[in-house]
Amino acid sequence: MSYVQNTAEQQAAMLASIGVDCIEALFAPIPSELRLKRLLDIPAAMSEIELTRHMTALASRNRNASDSVCFLGGGAYDHFIPAVVDAICSRSEYYTAYTPYQAEASQGSLQAFFEFQTLICQLTGMEVANASLYEGGTSVTEAVLMAAGVTGRHGRVIVAESVHPDYRSTLKTYLANLEPKVTEVPTPEGFANPDDIRKVLDDQTSCVVLQHPNFFGCLEEVEEVAKLCHAVGALLVVSFDPISLGILKKPGDYGADIAVAEGQGLGNPLNYGGPYLGLLACREAYVRKIPGRVVGQTTDRLGRRTYALTLQTREQHIRREKATSNICTNQGLMALKAAVHLTALGPSGLRETAHLCLNKAHYAVAQIETMTDMRRRFNRPFFKEFTLQSSVPVHSLLEHARDDGYLAGLALARWYEGLEDCFSVTVTEKRTRSEIDGLARSLQSAVRHGVRAVMA
Repeated sequence: MSYVQNTAEQQAAMLASIGVDCIEALFAPIPSELRLKRLLDIPAAMSEIELTRHMTALASRNRNASDSVCFLGGGAYDHFIPAVVDAICSRSEYYTAYTPYQAEASQGSLQAFFEFQTLICQLTGMEVANASLYEGGTSVTEAVLMAAGVTGRHGRVIVAESVHPDYRSTLKTYLANLEPKVTEVPTPEGFANPDDIRKVLDDQTSCVVLQHPNFFGCLEEVEEVAKLCHAVGALLVVSFDPISLGILKKPGDYGADIAVAEGQGLGNPLNYGGPYLGLLACREAYVRKIPGRVVGQTTDRLGRRTYALTLQTREQHIRREKATSNICTNQGLMALKAAVHLTALGPSGLRETAHLCLNKAHYAVAQIETMTDMRRRFNRPFFKEFTLQSSVPVHSLLEHARDDGYLAGLALARWYEGLEDCFSVTVTEKRTRSEIDGLARSLQSAVRHGVRAVMA
């Protein structure tokens, strides 16, 4: 409805209806000394034209992936979104459809989720996927809670420090007042050394959590860690990059038990940080412990193919003590976008996209190392993200690049002690040779400027 202030006549009618003479009478219970006895210190009212101009000016102060060249990452990526994604998902029957609670009334949505689950299973090499979760951080947490339910162990959860810091923070918040205790494995070399994991693994460990590729962009020793986990009856939870699976081995093929991800890079724009998309897939043996909802295919009484919510494991649907999660819904529209994106790419398109990311990221490293004194902080294989070490203060460096029109990367000092001189750079398939060369020149200029400033 339109936003129109109440007229004096309307105010009088409402006051009469509730039996008071004036608006001030509504505040009578509040002691006089606690009331503000002046006007609020806010700007004067603006006309619509003035307000539109003011808001536009404020918005223009933001730098985004549309008006700058974006090399940001850390779980939110500037991937190309084919036009077909929005062309399909903006149709009213998809865009306005609510997540189904009465399955028989929502066959179209249920089929879309079933197709989404199928695609995620094909992508991960797992046997079962749910109809999506909120985003990457809660997906990790839900997987950890699920692992405790599968193993019956509520003692220890081992998490590599190379897992996204925000994911680890989310997990700690969830577990703060629960039994499982989080043990973090340091990753000074940019990956979780299997020997360090072996030292803390025991028969009370429910799972080990890795990210592959990890927050620094490095690849983990996932196959060896999977063997270590299974030797003591623990599960391996892996947070993966969906695009990376165009060339990297699938989680189901290297021994992961639960695979989770932030699915934003599949058809969903950066969009100020959300809404995003959580992915979760697992072995079929664990399906009754899976969080959220699973859509299944069946037939009706006439033998026609139909779809149903096969599992709904939140406490509103089943007995509370049997609930595996209290996640209220799934990210229906975001999941649909991911499904359309994956379908549009197909296996060969996903492979080509992954190769473009890989090749351009390695080209970027070569250019930056050639033109500056920067070097990769970790000598590990990487996919599309890498961590650079700088002789120039990182915040000044990134600010210089931003002024040149480049969102050059993420300063790691925000999350990690000892990496104050490091920042991560992400190169997706959207970046061109000229943009990468431009970033290298901007960083070269920043380094030279920093050297002159120190000498001065």
